[in-house]
Amino acid sequence: MTTAGFHASTPEAVLDALFLPFTDGPLHLPADGSVLFLRARDSYRLREVAQRGWLCEQTFKPFAEALTRSGFKVGEPADDARFKLVLLLPPRQRDEARAWFAKAMRHVEPGGVVAACVPNAEGAKSTQADLAALLGSVSHLSKHKCRVFWSVFDASSCDQALLESWLALDHPQTNAAGYMSRPGLFAWDRIDTASALLAAHLPDDLHGRVADFGAGYGYLATQIVARYPQIIALDLYEAEARALEPARLNVEQAMREHGRKLSVGFHWHDITMGVERGYDAVISNPPFHQGRADLPELGRAFITQAARALVPQGRLWLVANRHLPYEATLAAHFEQVRTVAMEDGFKVIEARGVRG
Repeated sequence: MTTAGFHASTPEAVLDALFLPFTDGPLHLPADGSVLFLRARDSYRLREVAQRGWLCEQTFKPFAEALTRSGFKVGEPADDARFKLVLLLPPRQRDEARAWFAKAMRHVEPGGVVAACVPNAEGAKSTQADLAALLGSVSHLSKHKCRVFWSVFDASSCDQALLESWLALDHPQTNAAGYMSRPGLFAWDRIDTASALLAAHLPDDLHGRVADFGAGYGYLATQIVARYPQIIALDLYEAEARALEPARLNVEQAMREHGRKLSVGFHWHDITMGVERGYDAVISNPPFHQGRADLPELGRAFITQAARALVPQGRLWLVANRHLPYEATLAAHFEQVRTVAMEDGFKVIEARGVRG
């Protein structure tokens, strides 16, 4: 625990550190509310500090909905919007963080401030060094095992070539496996081993309406398009909005390559909130952690919602880490559950016959 009772990785600790320069330091919050908060997180500290007019951008659906429930304006700024203060909570993946820094530069007005905060254990010094490389001069303070750092934006001292290259980092790009992706997405630079295992063990008779829960950049969906002409509709559900554009590009490419025309939907959605549709099959490589913390309840929630989304004789095809305790949840929701494969530390499970 830190001195104030915060874990360094909690939103409360990071946000308390982020606002340190405004409460105990040289900076002042704009009185007119001209603030853009990139990758904002809801917390008591934010609700305490934020003023009317702040714009919060958050691409992860559960976090965006939490901000909305607390009354914050959530959305993406217009291309020409400029703010006196841009706040950022940079992600762990370095290229993604650099892309967010570049976006901050696009939206801060001349003489405005860009401020960011990172836990020390998640690369605070190297992330600060990146901002310094872009803007030249950076100040910093520390609290709760986090580092907050900031700079006044001066276009004349900003490295324009670096700025342009970092802006390009967020554009969908081809990864090593030949799929469109972007830095920071799950397994963004490769085919995930678990997803490949699931794809290899899918049955030959999938048909009708199919959903991919936690679709990522669309790898599993492309396999469905390629292999199952008897499928008439495919819906991709993904909580990270940044994944949807690469997923769309990958699925469209697969349909062109295989001469397929089917109804495809791309949904920015939190699966744990439910899906009100009737599917013949659901495929899923569900998340089981946020940050460094294992949260097997996420996988259990995916299983529960898959059962509710399926027709009575529908099937769930699931891949998971071998150690995750999903069997009791599967048995509670399905008449038949079988383990199809166990390889490389993962298990592929088929569940069919929805209970109730």
